[in-house]
Amino acid sequence: MLRPLGRSGLSTFPLVLGGNVFGWTIDEAMSFAVLDAFVAGGGNMIDTADVYSAWAPGNAGGGQSETIIGKWLKQRGRRDDVLIATKVGYEIDAEHRGLGKAYIIRSVEDSLRRLQTDYIDLYQSHKDDASVPVSEPLEAYAQLIQQGKVRAIGASNFTAARLREALQASRQHGLPRYETLQNQYNLYDRHDFEQELAAMLTQENIGGIPYYGLAAGFLTGKYRQAEDLKKSARGAGVGQKYLNEKGQRLLHGLDAVADHQGATPAQVALAWLMQAPGVTAPIASATSAGQVEELLEATEMRLTADDIRTLQAAE
Repeated sequence: MLRPLGRSGLSTFPLVLGGNVFGWTIDEAMSFAVLDAFVAGGGNMIDTADVYSAWAPGNAGGGQSETIIGKWLKQRGRRDDVLIATKVGYEIDAEHRGLGKAYIIRSVEDSLRRLQTDYIDLYQSHKDDASVPVSEPLEAYAQLIQQGKVRAIGASNFTAARLREALQASRQHGLPRYETLQNQYNLYDRHDFEQELAAMLTQENIGGIPYYGLAAGFLTGKYRQAEDLKKSARGAGVGQKYLNEKGQRLLHGLDAVADHQGATPAQVALAWLMQAPGVTAPIASATSAGQVEELLEATEMRLTADDIRTLQAAE
């Protein structure tokens, strides 16, 4: 069932656990429960970032998610059983941002310390940095790979043009290449990924690990009217973007396919992604062990051609 991540030699379960909620909408104890349930269900890849969750009150400086994952790895003794993917480059504050070589070399040490490990399986450029040559972060990663601190690298929030430029730089200068791409993609947000990236990832043998697979929870069906937006800290943002006519059409389609499959809308939304061209494994976060178990069941589902037509008709 494991799927290869590009040419990295690493393989992931068809679903990646998102760590953005650790230390934000769930505390350390619940985060441990979520991690335990994910691994118990066969999951092996956990995605986080150094910036998670600097935006939450009291979380200045970020690093909360990595710290929780590090404690879990240490207490459970599971380091050899999982792939740890983290990211660098998103703005934490004025002094901590970008993809400059010196900054990456410095930042990886902070991530390793928080994660309580001596290597990161997949180290990702969290967002493109137009202020440096596209080859500069690759030079930093080459050094980290040589030192054994990083096994493979990935890109996140890159356009097709910049990813292509980075791949060309890797070939020209003998530098490591981005083996994965983590951009936003889900049943609602389809255009950017499908327009050019999906075909490019397939052609270049790059693993697609899209984030927001459940559109910040909207595709679970729990936000159906304005009153529902009060259910979580993410509700306001969800309502602003997704609670509209298109969103309602999608929920209607998800309900129909879920009824046909004997499943939940969340399971259907993830199953659709797992079957989508260019996707290796979508990322989804959960706030309870029960949610993890529900999401894991999506890996066993096979949507029919009619199911897919029903879902994509909302466009």
